[in-house]
Amino acid sequence: MRLSFMSLLLFVLVWVASGQNTLTIKINNLRNNNGIVWLELLNEKGLNLKGVSARVIDNSCTITIENLSQSKYAFKYFHDENNNKKLDTNWLGIPTEGFGYSNNAKSMFGPPDFEKTIFELQQNTTLECLVMYLKIKPK
Repeated sequence: MRLSFMSLLLFVLVWVASGQNTLTIKINNLRNNNGIVWLELLNEKGLNLKGVSARVIDNSCTITIENLSQSKYAFKYFHDENNNKKLDTNWLGIPTEGFGYSNNAKSMFGPPDFEKTIFELQQNTTLECLVMYLKIKPK
């Protein structure tokens, strides 16, 4: 009986500990303090796990997501300067608001390969991100 209780206790402790990781994401170099940052957390298959938002203060934003298990994740985000809850683009479809991806992944045209954005969370982690703003120079 004592062995069964100890086994159960050990299982519960391992199960609780595996879901107690905190991911903190710091997004820096936002061009202004307008609006908010929207972030979508994805699993390693690209499925949406959680959407969160946070205010911009001093041209940066910190988003904290708690109770994550040890696993592989990715995220994408954008600086919603006008609070319309969407990434604004010009008539060519080029973003006019700041955006970015986990691992600060970049590409020439369109979003980066999803594999470049995946990271492994094994413990409490803080990631630093630099937002991208695309500018088209007028002729």
